[in-house]
Amino acid sequence: MQLPKRWRLNHPVANTPSMTNQRADLHNHTNHSDGEYTPEALVARAAELGLAAVAITDHDTIDALPRALQAGKEHGVRVVCGVEITTRFVEDFFRGSLHLLVYLPPELLLREDFMQQTGELLALGRGQALNIARLEALNAHFGPGGVEPLLNEPLQEKHLLEHGTRISRRHFALALAQRGLDKAAITHIIGNDSPAYVPSGMALSALARYLPRWPQLVRVLAHPAAGSFPEESHYKEVNPKWDVIECLLPRFLELGLDGLEAVYPAHTPQWEQKVRDTVKELGLTLATGGSDCHDMDHRPLGKCSVPIEVVDQIEALQSTRS
Repeated sequence: MQLPKRWRLNHPVANTPSMTNQRADLHNHTNHSDGEYTPEALVARAAELGLAAVAITDHDTIDALPRALQAGKEHGVRVVCGVEITTRFVEDFFRGSLHLLVYLPPELLLREDFMQQTGELLALGRGQALNIARLEALNAHFGPGGVEPLLNEPLQEKHLLEHGTRISRRHFALALAQRGLDKAAITHIIGNDSPAYVPSGMALSALARYLPRWPQLVRVLAHPAAGSFPEESHYKEVNPKWDVIECLLPRFLELGLDGLEAVYPAHTPQWEQKVRDTVKELGLTLATGGSDCHDMDHRPLGKCSVPIEVVDQIEALQSTRS
């Protein structure tokens, strides 16, 4: 992929061979977004697995981070503070969301101005208004009397809240499965290609206003090749194919992108290498990786990891920008 010179950065390429056997899992969720683990339980599980570091990257919230940091001290695990920000696109070639992993130095959690500005930003991506809009569109098309009446009764917000309070697409999937729909039907109803799909997330323009205020934030595009996974996978249905990612990468580069997530459950070895090659081609600093853990069974912690040196590189970037 050839990009204009102004988008080619000049940073050393990340992920030199590890000098130790220590590993880090840099993409995980707690019950503060759509995961099942509490922050304490996730960190404790990381210690059980022998991980040296674990990142907490909940969807559009940083509420779990103080508890996770305390648990890290108790268990001897380095906790990397992060958030997975949902960005929205409505384009002729793609209607959906992409995720930006943002890693922050923990001392920012003590700053009132950071917490206020970050809370205001993250509120743009999700919330009750989005849930209602999605439910209305879903029921109009798939509910009783709809164009494709796959539901026997309208799906309601209370059905989603049975599975958590910070609603994501996963909660819609759980509520639909509880009503007897199989995986194919659920994907048809809530996938990016659904006729009722309403994208979550914020416009990149909001990030473009926010990020320059906080240069110490490290920015990594999440699971860029997951949509190109060659088989069926619960990691695949909500991600676009690589050609869409290539089209949208320049917009993230303009936000000061630091890297791409290379090691991921839905990245085959060939796609992992493609992502690493793209990191080098673009002159980015980081090729990160993580499990995207949501639970113990289906999307577990420790499925993917990277050398601990990647954490060192993240912290070095944060330090030089502070």
